[in-house]
Amino acid sequence: MNTFNALQSAPGRAICYSGFRQGQHPGGVYPSYEEVKQDLLLLQGHWAYLRLFDCDKHAETVLEVISKEKLNFRLMLSAYITAEMNNFNCPWNGGVYSEEQLERNRVHNQNRINRLIELANQYPEIIFSLSVGNEACVEWTDHYVPEKRVVEYVKQVKSKAKQPVTFCENYVPWLVKLEKLAKEVDFISIHTYPVWEYKHIQEALDYTKENYYAVAHKYPDIPVIITEAGWATDSNGRGINPENVNEEFQKIYFENLMEWAQKENILTFFFEAFDETWKGSPEPLEPEKHWGLFRIDRTPKMAIRDRFPG
Repeated sequence: MNTFNALQSAPGRAICYSGFRQGQHPGGVYPSYEEVKQDLLLLQGHWAYLRLFDCDKHAETVLEVISKEKLNFRLMLSAYITAEMNNFNCPWNGGVYSEEQLERNRVHNQNRINRLIELANQYPEIIFSLSVGNEACVEWTDHYVPEKRVVEYVKQVKSKAKQPVTFCENYVPWLVKLEKLAKEVDFISIHTYPVWEYKHIQEALDYTKENYYAVAHKYPDIPVIITEAGWATDSNGRGINPENVNEEFQKIYFENLMEWAQKENILTFFFEAFDETWKGSPEPLEPEKHWGLFRIDRTPKMAIRDRFPG
């Protein structure tokens, strides 16, 4: 199924964008208007679609910059929903909360969904699709939300906004337990990370295809897109073998993935535009910090250096 046609969108490259720089992080210091403008001017002409992770202050700045500067981007806007249920399977310090915190999270999540709807209606020419959450149903998440609640959020958004609605999740839950949610969303959004599953670069594209087609074949009447697929460039060994990540491997995966996605007309958001040092542990080589096609100082890595020679 041609996912661009299904979403009534013109073919184009897509990338996940989060503009937090050194010393910035969600809930703390946010990127300024000028910093976001610098980022988007760097990305413009190379990517047509951006995916944002939350309808927060950062998203508001991104939308303001695109609108005022008349930039040619279309956005997938998301609401980042937090834990509404304990997840004792979470493999790191997280996933278990007091009942009082879970109740606060439910209020927070409803406010986020309300804000998602507001921004969708405020910027209908920029925002082309909406997501009600990110990796909140997978078995290892630290912000678990039951499928029933995600379905409720989808229904709310669909009733009050015109854009197609989805939920962004690892490919596995779509295969094993999200059948009810799949019937409610307008399209399915999957994440696939071969390197997190100990695949070598030579196996990477075939494994990505396997993940994608498994979901697409399970739901033949529902469009399926990829909202996260990428390759880290550094690792301290936490979850990723350091021998499997470097800039050369990222370049290979990026080029192979984009070639396949373009050939098959599958909307695919590469993860991600810029390194983000606030993520993960304080260790400098924590893999969560090193997924960008650009470094934290906005210099290009090997995968895109030929496009940004300056």
